[in-house]
Amino acid sequence: MTTRAQTTVNQTSGSRTPGGSRTTGNFGRLLKQWRERRRLSQLGLAVDAEVSSRHLSFIETGRAQPSRDMVLLLSRVLEVPPRGRNDLLTAAGYAPVYRETGLEAPEMADVRRALDFMMRQQEPYPGLVIDGHWNILMTNGGARRLMGLFLEPDAVAAVGGPPNAMRLFYHPRGMRPFIVNWEATAAGLIQWLHRDLARGIGDAETSRLLEELLSYPDVPQKWRTLDLDAAPVPFLGVELRRGKTHLTFFSTLTTLGVPYDITLHELRVECFFPADPESEALLRNLGDSA
Repeated sequence: MTTRAQTTVNQTSGSRTPGGSRTTGNFGRLLKQWRERRRLSQLGLAVDAEVSSRHLSFIETGRAQPSRDMVLLLSRVLEVPPRGRNDLLTAAGYAPVYRETGLEAPEMADVRRALDFMMRQQEPYPGLVIDGHWNILMTNGGARRLMGLFLEPDAVAAVGGPPNAMRLFYHPRGMRPFIVNWEATAAGLIQWLHRDLARGIGDAETSRLLEELLSYPDVPQKWRTLDLDAAPVPFLGVELRRGKTHLTFFSTLTTLGVPYDITLHELRVECFFPADPESEALLRNLGDSA
């Protein structure tokens, strides 16, 4: 599901970065990484971008300096996400195009109101707003009530770091002991992180999060690599049990279709829905009690 939103673009000039340094070699290496990530040959990229293969070869080897328009053209053809496009522009010696505005900034007030509305509409079912690294930015009452059923008051502090959906799911002091189908769902989430990194959506922070999750006890060795044969499931199913409390969910992720701000481009809204009548009744009763 994709929700369209609008934001203003922080237009920048085609001027060089401070000092005017030429970093063509760095750009060439970075461009080659993106091209290989997309499994394109130099000729294939040149054909798709409608540029000379000789010129493209010179750019990759550092013998030619790409124009700002060329950097943006190649970024579009390679479907590089906004954060990566900024990296390519900087490596070529140009100012970044895409800004990264904190969700708490005054200019994000309308976005916060929209997200708050979505969270309220999700009641009494759980809802989360997470960033590109799965850090939890917003929760609704349903999510707080759900975590209250399964997590001890000091669980977030025991897990460590900022509240992170992946970390809370995997950590032995988090939700993991109560997830009946932990291995099946955890395997799917790990592959999600692997695919983010393979597509270039993830960055160094994503890589560190992946390594942390893989370092937890009893994580299968086979999860350390991307499984190209594993087909992504249309939604994630989770079964929770603690004592007599038993809940089954499936979740969906909504992204904001905003190409000009990195924060909004990477933002995701995760909504959990009951997968059986008993779970629905329990969640509605909890909501009524609250």
